[in-house]
Amino acid sequence: MKTLLITKSVVEVLAGLALLLVPSTVVSLALGVPLELPVGLVLARCVGVILLAVGIACWVERNHSESRGAIGLIVALLVYDVSVVVLLLLARLAEHLSGIALWPVVFLHSGLGAWSLFCLGKKSR
Repeated sequence: MKTLLITKSVVEVLAGLALLLVPSTVVSLALGVPLELPVGLVLARCVGVILLAVGIACWVERNHSESRGAIGLIVALLVYDVSVVVLLLLARLAEHLSGIALWPVVFLHSGLGAWSLFCLGKKSR
């Protein structure tokens, strides 16, 4: 689980920083439409701060990967990964949004979610 937490930390910190620094570009790459309204930019930056905090939490817990806190964090990250995949698939199928990074992001979160599920299943045995 330590490797999972380190990987999640790096992924979420990088995504958080990208959303903080260039939110419109990140959204455009994922959904094919740039953010234009100030409210969208503020919300994307708020999500960036959240992802940065999640990445930091993963980094802090990496050396305690067998603790209840780390397991709770991995469960929460599993919910997050599944939710992101569902939301992006809905954006593609219902709203016809698609940027060059949409499918890589879907596959990344699918893989991280599957890895989380695998680690949790291994832990329960």
